[in-house]
Amino acid sequence: MGRAGLIALAVLVTATSATAAERAQFEPVGYSADGRYFAFEQYGVQDGSGFAYSDLFVIDLDRDAWAAGPFHEQAEDEQTALAAIRGASRQAAQPVLEALDISVPPVTIALNGDGEPGIDGLTLDFGVPGYSEPGHLFGTYQLALTIYVAPTAQDCVVYLGEPAKGFGLDLISEGVTQTIHHDASIPVSRGCPTTYRISAVVLPFGTHDISRGVALVSVYAFGFEGVDRRFVALPLVPPGP
Repeated sequence: MGRAGLIALAVLVTATSATAAERAQFEPVGYSADGRYFAFEQYGVQDGSGFAYSDLFVIDLDRDAWAAGPFHEQAEDEQTALAAIRGASRQAAQPVLEALDISVPPVTIALNGDGEPGIDGLTLDFGVPGYSEPGHLFGTYQLALTIYVAPTAQDCVVYLGEPAKGFGLDLISEGVTQTIHHDASIPVSRGCPTTYRISAVVLPFGTHDISRGVALVSVYAFGFEGVDRRFVALPLVPPGP
């Protein structure tokens, strides 16, 4: 399963989903001791049903593919608390987290917050935090997002009134641009996306470079009552051929 398989909305978003317009949140869980595996959770409450949900993903950064899961939990009624559902997904994933030694804390070093005015989410500047005075960085980088019409097996025009959108993501540093993702087509698991946003950059605690960095990109796709958000996790340094 390649990069398209890392779409975190695979278990939730389809054109006929009962999920109403709502905005999932994410929480990085951690890295393995060797940096190869990265785990994160997306969670929220479905607007249409009021049912809490949580999905926990474990990604093999060396293969840009799921290492296990996703571990999906969803409430069967509105009375079940989100905290309980999140705990259930963590419990389900715990044997894998322990087996892969997911023990290194994650650090979110840059973020396009949902409440930041004037942020379009098409770029995100960041650097690797240094040791000395505040603001000291090891290198500076920029992520740049492009959004464009891309082929999909679904007839998204029926739902959106326009073609679905794919995206590309570039990493820019010292005048050099490297493409770390480009949609040749939209995987069915992603549903019918309307737009995207760069959400965050995460690194393992104590790291001094971006070799194990992960970019989280928000995917806004057609839902039952509007546009729903889920996430894509992409290695900043893609695997070699």
